[in-house]
Amino acid sequence: MIRRSVLSDDVHESLKSLILEHRLAPEDRINIDALARELQVSPTPVREALARLESEGLVRKRPLAGYTVSPLLTRDEFSQMFDMRMVLEGPAARWAAQRAGADERAAVAAEAAIPFPAPEDGQDGRRSHALFTARDATFHDVVAAGAGNPLLRDAITRLHAHLHIHRLYFPYTETDTTLDEHRRVAAAIAGGDPDGAEAAMLAHLAAARQRHLRAFD
Repeated sequence: MIRRSVLSDDVHESLKSLILEHRLAPEDRINIDALARELQVSPTPVREALARLESEGLVRKRPLAGYTVSPLLTRDEFSQMFDMRMVLEGPAARWAAQRAGADERAAVAAEAAIPFPAPEDGQDGRRSHALFTARDATFHDVVAAGAGNPLLRDAITRLHAHLHIHRLYFPYTETDTTLDEHRRVAAAIAGGDPDGAEAAMLAHLAAARQRHLRAFD
């Protein structure tokens, strides 16, 4: 049972990487048997992984058609998603500054201290983009974890899934700016400054929205 759980986790991470690196492109139909052969597993852990990815918003399942990779957001959908991030993640940072224990504050600070991978060009760039996506998501997740509200944390995770699919099309010239913004959020949380943490998170999200909207121009 333990081995099956580990295998399912491995397959889930492999499929997630394929999606985030756009080797499974938005709206691609997913062939379960072909993926099972590629990953050298039976179809069962692939189906289990796809069910998890569906709950995360990265794939969709339609009756009689099977699974497809979720489509890219439209500009309006993207703006709506960022509206929701502002509603959820500002309070998450505030509550993290108020409620997080020493270990949780240290986790936020440690995550904000690690430099993002350098952007690359061409096919290899997909890997650096996926790593950036994972690292950015981890930072926002540890902030949400420090807020002490599992439902809030889950809602933030689900919102990020759609952004992750889009990231390959975003400019990566400002990763240092993103890192500086993360560090301001982390410093306010570490210092127990709820107003500062919320303001820093909202400023980060507002700046990120503008950076990301370039992909639609």
